[in-house]
Amino acid sequence: MTHQHGPRRARITFSDAAAKQLETLTSEAELHALDRALVVVSVDPDIGEPLPANFTSPQLRQYTDEIERVRLLYWVTALHTVVVVAYIEF
Repeated sequence: MTHQHGPRRARITFSDAAAKQLETLTSEAELHALDRALVVVSVDPDIGEPLPANFTSPQLRQYTDEIERVRLLYWVTALHTVVVVAYIEF
């Protein structure tokens, strides 16, 4: 009997600026909202809308969860195995 696995999730990492933002989070509600948004982006890195960019840097994307009221700016590595979160907004 074969076991079916779900889609492979991308690994989440944070830029220095986003890591500093994480250090300031104290609200359980904000942590919960961020966790939900990170799961969504890790399952489908292309879900965010592409932001206008030049061609010398990675394609920056924006994911907004209107229900949880959280916005992420991030980019994805070429193989879609890593999502780098650049900015978090509540």
